[in-house]
Amino acid sequence: MDTKTLIAEAKARFNLNSAKAQLKDKYDGKLTVADQGGLWKADLPTINFLNSTDDDEIIIIDSFKDPVKVNRLPLLNKLKETYTLVMSDWYNELKELESKR
Repeated sequence: MDTKTLIAEAKARFNLNSAKAQLKDKYDGKLTVADQGGLWKADLPTINFLNSTDDDEIIIIDSFKDPVKVNRLPLLNKLKETYTLVMSDWYNELKELESKR
């Protein structure tokens, strides 16, 4: 390989990594949900915790580190819906980005 090819590949790899970081920032913010008097992150630990308990009402810590009493199922459903939509959009945009490379 010549130097120009190596430089072009390095720039393409850097641009892809930079675009991936921008996508992460873009979609990470979309995972935040305000519901039932708290601010929640629609992430796997939160969803799994809500899935793992059977109580109708529970007290959990929100994004501001405050304990909030919530109705488990409505919050779980909202977080799962948000997570699914955001991850689907993120995945599709990433695949489109990678195909343009």
